[in-house]
Amino acid sequence: MKQKLIQLSQRYATALRTHLKPGARASLQPALELGRQAVALGVETLELARIHERALNTLELTTSKNGFIQRAEIFFTEALTPIVETHRAARQNKTDLHRLKETLGRRTLELAVTNRQLKRGVLRRKRVEAALKKSGVHYTKLLKDSLHLQEGLRQLTHQVLAAQEEERKKISLELQDEVAQTLLGINVRLLSLKQESRINTKGLKLEIASTQRLVAKSASSVRRAAREFRKA
Repeated sequence: MKQKLIQLSQRYATALRTHLKPGARASLQPALELGRQAVALGVETLELARIHERALNTLELTTSKNGFIQRAEIFFTEALTPIVETHRAARQNKTDLHRLKETLGRRTLELAVTNRQLKRGVLRRKRVEAALKKSGVHYTKLLKDSLHLQEGLRQLTHQVLAAQEEERKKISLELQDEVAQTLLGINVRLLSLKQESRINTKGLKLEIASTQRLVAKSASSVRRAAREFRKA
């Protein structure tokens, strides 16, 4: 690295000498190229100023040669331009980097907030899924219980209907027996009336009244049976 700086210093002195020759074309392109080489080597402003100072001493330029001094300063300023631009770019890069860090910080915070919201959303979703699963088990049990109750109700209804039908049959049989007995009694009375009508008129009236009572009793039995059937 030291050897490269020595070579750069020598090239600088040669280019400056050429630039300051009387009648030479005042081209600053060599100075600009030297500045770029200095940037490539990592030379800073102070080091380039020392190289420029050593070149002036080598050329033995004094304050009495103001014209040469002024031209040399212009040469130095041009050679310094790439370093200045590099510093300006570095400052801009630093500014951009700072802005990028701020943006990154904001994005990181936003991402953290989003992650927290996502985690809360996942937890809520899991709770909802668990609740739905629990509700599904609960409703499945309720459905089974309901089907069981419906089956029990169906069987109970069948038993009630069977009991009602059995009761109707029982009432019907009782009514048939009672009516049959009453009709049989009426028939016996009628036969008796037929025989007594030839002998005893008073006795006939009594038999007729008794027979009427049998008929009324039979009618009452029929009405009672009808009411029982309606209740059933």
